[in-house]
Amino acid sequence: MQKSGRVVYLNGEFVPESEAKVSIYDSALMFGDMVFEMTRSFNKEQFKLREHIDRLFVGLSILRIPMPLTKDELESACYETIKANESNFTDDDEHRLMIDVSRGLLGIYEDIEGLHKGTNVIIADFPLRWTVASMGPLFTKGINAVITSQRAIPAALMDPKIKNRSRLFYLSANIEASQYEGDNNWALLLDTDGFIAEGTGDNFFIVKNGVIYTPEGRNILRGISRQYIIDEIGPQLNIKVIEKNIEPYDVYTADEAFMTGTPFCMLPVTSLNGVSIGSGEVGSTFDSLLNKWGKNVGVDISGQIQSWAGNMKRSGPTPYQFKSK
Repeated sequence: MQKSGRVVYLNGEFVPESEAKVSIYDSALMFGDMVFEMTRSFNKEQFKLREHIDRLFVGLSILRIPMPLTKDELESACYETIKANESNFTDDDEHRLMIDVSRGLLGIYEDIEGLHKGTNVIIADFPLRWTVASMGPLFTKGINAVITSQRAIPAALMDPKIKNRSRLFYLSANIEASQYEGDNNWALLLDTDGFIAEGTGDNFFIVKNGVIYTPEGRNILRGISRQYIIDEIGPQLNIKVIEKNIEPYDVYTADEAFMTGTPFCMLPVTSLNGVSIGSGEVGSTFDSLLNKWGKNVGVDISGQIQSWAGNMKRSGPTPYQFKSK
């Protein structure tokens, strides 16, 4: 197989993608001790990069992971990585950045020669289509959200507002949802009080009588896309957005529902556990929100993703679904 030609920013240097590695003794492998962010571009321009970096630095501070770069330096490194890789992207590609910061080697392994000592700062840049190529049909068919027995980890145990790599509970939920009959099944997690929390890498919304509701930010990752709906798109369309506790019953009786996430922006949820939400079709509020988002960034979001459909055939787990090989 031909090498990609892409390079990865690794602790201040650019290395070929296939050679970008951290040690088996890194704290990230031992504990999932890594804070990360993933971004996307529209027309090759990064969207909300600084907001992602701000959230990253909050997590680093809480977890006491030393960071050798300032926010400005990390942002510059992101743009340098994009520039270094642009020639390897096709005209219709978008840049998907993956920013990983780990604590580095555990102390008992620090004397091993040849290993990087201290924090690892990694910036990878790959085509967005990798993540979303299979999602094109979902913009018209919608997702069937499946409430799993696997619950969200509550903030009282491990704050989900820190975007970290300890995500086995997400995978467990995806495995359970994959056993559900039919296609397009995505996991939807409850918190320990039985309220809707989030998906496995996405935030959840319902629409009722022209008002948008989304779970409180207590036991969820407060997504950048979620905040964009709350702070910008909702107000731009004069649609009220309310954060409140949502029960499964509220979803069953909603007019519409949808998920938000950085790579796909928004996807409609047309059923819950196989029971239609509203008409069971993609709703007008969803269409209005997505169209406004697209106009704001100058991209036909669903059209772009649908144009990539079929280009990437994947086996094995994805961030949103479990597929056995």
